[in-house]
Amino acid sequence: MALVRNTRTLPVRRFGLDPFDEFDRMLEEFGGSPFQRGGEWVSYPIDLYETDSDLVLEMAVPGLRAEDLDISIEGRQLSIRGKLPEAGEEERRYWLQGIPRGDMSRTVKLPAAVEVDRIEAHVADGMLRLSMPKLAEAKVHKIAIR
Repeated sequence: MALVRNTRTLPVRRFGLDPFDEFDRMLEEFGGSPFQRGGEWVSYPIDLYETDSDLVLEMAVPGLRAEDLDISIEGRQLSIRGKLPEAGEEERRYWLQGIPRGDMSRTVKLPAAVEVDRIEAHVADGMLRLSMPKLAEAKVHKIAIR
């Protein structure tokens, strides 16, 4: 077996004096904020599941109250918008900033049609819960075999 010299080299980048500046540069190279993807906040996790009669969406909305949220549905597109106010008026120099502030939005395509007039929404302990009854044609119907 012969050894072959690798002629491909990767660019060498030296870290600057401030590791936070280097981390910001790396985030920009990988597409921006880790909390935002395609204009939507991803740090507000969502569960969407189905029961026999309902579609249920649960979303963590820490720091938001019911009056801070705007929920709408068009066809099978569910949109949730909200705003977590910016931190106080004083000047801050963050060492770590992990709380997404400002406007947030999430859009979810529902897997089945729902009865819009019967949707129930509740916010408690930082969790938004939407219970959306499925339309009759979206429900599973058992067929007896004779």
